[in-house]
Order: sequence, then C-alpha cells, then structure tokens
Amino acid sequence: MVRAFLVLLVLIAGYLVFEYGRITAGYDTVDAANQREALEDHIDTLNDEIEVLKQEVALQVTHRDIEREAYKDVETNLITLQAKIVEQQDAIAFYRGIVSPADGKPGLRVQDFKLTRGAEEREFILRLVLVQAMKHDRKVSGDVALSVEGNEDGEAKSYALSDLLPPDTDQAWPFSFRYFQDFDRQIVLPDGFTPERVRVEVRSRTRSISSIEESFAWATSQG
Repeated sequence: MVRAFLVLLVLIAGYLVFEYGRITAGYDTVDAANQREALEDHIDTLNDEIEVLKQEVALQVTHRDIEREAYKDVETNLITLQAKIVEQQDAIAFYRGIVSPADGKPGLRVQDFKLTRGAEEREFILRLVLVQAMKHDRKVSGDVALSVEGNEDGEAKSYALSDLLPPDTDQAWPFSFRYFQDFDRQIVLPDGFTPERVRVEVRSRTRSISSIEESFAWATSQG
C-alpha cells in the first residue's frame, strides 16, 4: 500500500509540475477551451455559409439555364420574324414590279430567273417568273424559247431547250396570264459542256404586247 501511495503521489506531482510548466509558459486551460469553442463555432458558421453559397450557385446555374433557353427562344423567334420580313419584302417587290415597275414601262418582263441544282450531277431546275407590268386589261399569251450558251471542248457551243430536256418531256413552253405566271423546268447538261449564259426569249402572240429577250449569267443557288 505504501508503494502504491508513493506511485500515486509521484503521478500527482508529475501532473502538478506539468500544469505548473504550462501556466509558467502562459498556457491557460480555460482560455484554450474558450478558444477551441470559438473556433468550432466559427467552423460551424463557415460551413453554414458554404451551404448558403452552394445554394446560391445552384440557383444561379438554374437561372443561367433558364435565361439560356429563353434567349434561344427569343433568337429563334427573331430569326423567324426576320425571315418573314424578308419574305414580305420580296412579295412587296414582286407585286410592285407588276403594278408599278421602277422603269415605268408596261408590257412583258422577266421578274425572276433562278437556277438550282437537281438530284443528279448534270441536272438543274430552271425557275422563270413572267409578269405583265402596269396594264392588266387582258391576258398575254405566247411561248418561251430558251438556249444555254457555253464552252465545249474549247469551242463556243449553244444548246436549245429541246436539246436539254429529259426524255419524254414536253418541249412546248406556252404561257397565258393576266398578271404573272411562274414555271419550273428541268434541264440536263451534256457531258463536257460548261454553261456560261442563258438566253430567254419570251415571244408574245398577243397584239400590241411586244416580245422580249433577256440574257442571264449562269449561276446556281441553293434553292
């Protein structure tokens, strides 16, 4: 028992010496506990702020996605509206060309001429729009003659419409209208032939309405 008491006494003395050393060094157990508690409280506060910031980030991402979708919708609508405006402007220009052309001259005219590529390599779709400008008191009738000029084997070459039509295609190209008429004709170019110009002759059979002839550079579009 005496030995055990001495051991206990040594342990108590050692602890007292340890505490004395910490106190001498300026260490305060109560202050340390208070600081630890304050730090733990600060950590909890920071964790709460992190959660709030995470929620704000998620909210901002959601708003960004919503705004992005809304912007896409606005952009799509804007493109659609711009296309409609262009379409209406084209329609206005087209009808103005019938009612009141810029040059103020009545009679037959080619309002639109366009070439687009067909399904095959040498196949093209020719679109022609004829109008009768200013005077519409009667129909104008006649037919269209067309030829394609270009180069073949280093020499100038011209093909009539009848030479370019697919087999079993009606070669006649009549017209009869009061205001306007549009046509789509399919043509197939011969191998080795490079087109350069298209010559269009609109031949009127209506009295006092003159025939016209126009030439267009060969240029294809997407449709």
